[in-house]
This record gives sequence, structure tokens and C-alpha cells, in this order.
Amino acid sequence: MGEEEIDPVKEIEAIQTVAKALADLDDAAVKRVLRWAADRFGASDVVEEPAEGGNDLGSGSSVEPSSFEDVADLFSAADPGSDAERALVVGYWLQYVNGVPEFDSQTANRELKHLGHGVSNITAALTNLKGRKPQLVIQTRKSGTTKQARKKYKLTNAGKHAVEEMIRRTEEV
Repeated sequence: MGEEEIDPVKEIEAIQTVAKALADLDDAAVKRVLRWAADRFGASDVVEEPAEGGNDLGSGSSVEPSSFEDVADLFSAADPGSDAERALVVGYWLQYVNGVPEFDSQTANRELKHLGHGVSNITAALTNLKGRKPQLVIQTRKSGTTKQARKKYKLTNAGKHAVEEMIRRTEEV
């Protein structure tokens, strides 16, 4: 019980529909559409990152988080343009380079202040990222009951990819 019945005909029809829809798009557009679909339908965990040296649907160079010596190098490479993007980039640093599973807004803003880019309302910037579709950041915990209670966040796959796309864009210039 509880198992879904597999209908191979429906799956083949869906694959054909997707193939037709993507046929006239360039490689970068295909990648964006597939990434959106994976995030939208909860399949981000089945979309594999390309092997080192592999083709990432023609997106250009692969971003290796460990290639950044410090947060300033990453920030410069990503060149974020808004408070929300700044928070996203620092969240990426904390999560993927420093290896913390989740981060708080105070830590993120402290890093931004050290860089000379402090955000006047870091919680609003993170809420902006939470409100996007697909979500770039999710709230994982809240300690306390007040509006000012400490919250923990983490980047989603879409958030990780957004930062890596920012880096790729600046590399192309």
C-alpha cells in the first residue's frame, strides 16, 4: 500500500512534452527552466551537479565554493546589487564555504559590516529571499516567541544556484 502506481505512458508523454518545450531554447535557458522545474516540483535533490570537468548545460565555468579564500573574494566575484543579494552571498559563504548547516541574520550582517556593506534591515532582506519563487532562503528555526526572536536560515538549492549564477555572470564580463 502507499506506493504510487507507475504509468510509463504518462511519463513518456511528459518527457516528450518537456523535450518539445525545451527544443528551441539555448543551453543557458534550458538550464534555468530545468532548475526552476526541479525546485518547483520538489525534485532538486534528484538533479545532480555535473562531474568535475563535465558539461553543466553549457553554462560556462563551474563554481567551486572552496576556491574563495575569504568572504571578500566571494563578495567581489558575485558583485551583489541589492541588500537581499548581499545577504544571499554571505549566507552562501557561511553555509557552503564555512560549512555551517544554518546561519543567523546577526552573523550574516556582521560579515557584511566587515566588508563595508552592512544591511540596515537584514531580516527584511532575508524575508525577501524567503518570499521569492522559488525560495532562495528558508527559515529553519526560531528561538523565542517575540517578533525579534532569533531565527536560523539556510540557502535552498535555488539560492545556491543563484549565487553561483551571479559569479558566472561576473566571470563572463
